[in-house]
Amino acid sequence: MAFKKVWCALALGFLLPFSCAHTDFFTSIGHMTDLINTEKDLVVSLKDYIKAEESKLEQIKKWAEKLDQLTATATKDPEGFLGHPVNAFKLMKRLNTEWGELESLVLKDMSDGFISNMTIQRQFFPNDEDQTGAAKALLRLQDTYNLDTDTLSRGNLPGVKHKSFLTAEDCFELGKIAYTEADYYHTELWMEQALKQLDEGEVSSADKVYILDYLSYAVYQQGDLGKAMALTRRLLELDPEHQRANGNMKYFEYIMAKEKEANKSSTDSEEQQEKETEVKKKDYLPERRKYEMLCRGEGLKMTPRRQKRLFCRYYDGNRNPRYILGPVKQEDEWDKPRIVRFLDIISDEEIETVKELAKPRVANYGVGGQYEPHFDFGRKDEPDAFKELGTGNRIATWLFYMSDVSAGGATVFPEVGASVWPRKGTAVFWYNLFPSGEGDYSTRHAACPVLVGNKWVSNKWLHERGQEFRRPCTLSELE
Repeated sequence: MAFKKVWCALALGFLLPFSCAHTDFFTSIGHMTDLINTEKDLVVSLKDYIKAEESKLEQIKKWAEKLDQLTATATKDPEGFLGHPVNAFKLMKRLNTEWGELESLVLKDMSDGFISNMTIQRQFFPNDEDQTGAAKALLRLQDTYNLDTDTLSRGNLPGVKHKSFLTAEDCFELGKIAYTEADYYHTELWMEQALKQLDEGEVSSADKVYILDYLSYAVYQQGDLGKAMALTRRLLELDPEHQRANGNMKYFEYIMAKEKEANKSSTDSEEQQEKETEVKKKDYLPERRKYEMLCRGEGLKMTPRRQKRLFCRYYDGNRNPRYILGPVKQEDEWDKPRIVRFLDIISDEEIETVKELAKPRVANYGVGGQYEPHFDFGRKDEPDAFKELGTGNRIATWLFYMSDVSAGGATVFPEVGASVWPRKGTAVFWYNLFPSGEGDYSTRHAACPVLVGNKWVSNKWLHERGQEFRRPCTLSELE
């Protein structure tokens, strides 16, 4: 199978990474770059407005200084001052004409240019849904890469070029978004971080009373009544008349009294603790845990015996004339399923061509973008998966990495514990089907969210039709 044929198909019909993707927030790096340029343009426009206002104020200031000196002299000896006919004429002229001109200058709106630009650019601004999506992406990254709130808030991430941090107000906003999603676990984490930064002396518009109000309720919803009461007491110390806090405190005290009266057995208490733990770990299925571990690089470690089976080689395509003089560099990434990486397989020029073609169709992983675990082949319960194409099932996958990634962004195979990391200019290849045509379920894979940097990939799926003589069928189902 000649690589040129595969690449032509890729260049003409690259596939967009959205069919199985997490859809909370998928603004591409291309659109995000456009937003940065939009903001830069607005800053330039704002500075022009400031200069216009400063020029206007400077003119008014000079007028005021001139008139201040003139009126100071005139008021010392009004009659003597007006005894000069020129002074009398100029007084009439100033009051009849020049003060009117000054009034016009004061009333002149210098913001027209800036407001006009804002109006034009506003159509490209993200909306509330986009902001919520960006917040969810941060929370997803936090969970996937097991980051504590303080690390994330202070921007202490691996491989960062432009360090940034979250203010107490930012943390409060993240907590509020989690709250609106009834995600009380993350509400607690981010409200506590906001409170911590304020307690450390950060100057902010965020209000401790509001933070404590959200935090106490989130903690209560997770079953920690004692902590909820302590937080509510702290709120009431700051605002003794807070109506909701006073009502909550009475309710908490009532619930606490009932629990004491009930005198629950230790078995019941253990069950309650298990429920609380389950709330904090909701939606974490075994596959999800494996997926997140692999994303963090905590995958299965091969035995030395298995590692010895992995090789690097020069591949000539079974004596293909195209590659005898220029063989392709290969590296074995995994043994079962066999995953092979091809090095220097796509040039920078080709990458830029694909990226330019892809930009209008949003074709890279945006903030926190990821693919949930999925198969590339159609299963038996999906007999019509590729019927319209008329090409049969997907035999194999080519996945081209068109950028390096500073942190995160691995392609992982939860069933076998393999992690494949992006390396610009390389591509990985694996078979989705056995030669018999049966699906290889060990190829179930996912794309981890990018923690730092951005990720460009493109892929090409090879289908059954036209491959009969390149990869003949076998009689054994799993061969």
